[in-house]
Amino acid sequence: MATSDDLVLCCLLWAHPGEEAALVSYEDAVLALVPDHGGEVVERVRGDGSSGHPLEVQVFRFPNQAAVDAYLADPRRTALSAERDRTVARTELFPVVRA
Repeated sequence: MATSDDLVLCCLLWAHPGEEAALVSYEDAVLALVPDHGGEVVERVRGDGSSGHPLEVQVFRFPNQAAVDAYLADPRRTALSAERDRTVARTELFPVVRA
């Protein structure tokens, strides 16, 4: 259950040209780890990545920064870093608040 103290983050992802499907596959794998760290993927939407727009937009909820840090450092996630580097051209991650 979400509380007012939760950390809500927005993640924008751009794929390397021709790697759109691989980015989605990579994200499927790493997003499956979010609940193991007390987090939740609140929303995950995808566009076509054209005209400089991100291919995928995600909104996460974590109970605190320590949970985010644990997710980012998860060895199952970091083991996929070569796949991430091959598929993800750019990432922007920033905190947001619910409107």
